[in-house]
Amino acid sequence: MSTGKGKKRIKNIPVLHEEPKKQRGILLTDTAWHSVLELAAINKVSASEYLEELIRKHCVTATKVATHSSHG
Repeated sequence: MSTGKGKKRIKNIPVLHEEPKKQRGILLTDTAWHSVLELAAINKVSASEYLEELIRKHCVTATKVATHSSHG
């Protein structure tokens, strides 16, 4: 996903979401990983952004976690 014209990415400053991303590790089969890459390419986003969008779309607690962590 493009950040839009005129928006430059700065390390640790969120552009697409209200919080910066952190490096994580997950284990996937080759089939699942290639599917993620294919679907991300179709949607013109990175694999990371595709998974972020997929999870946020189906996760009710994501907003609650971000809200609670910013107040503590």
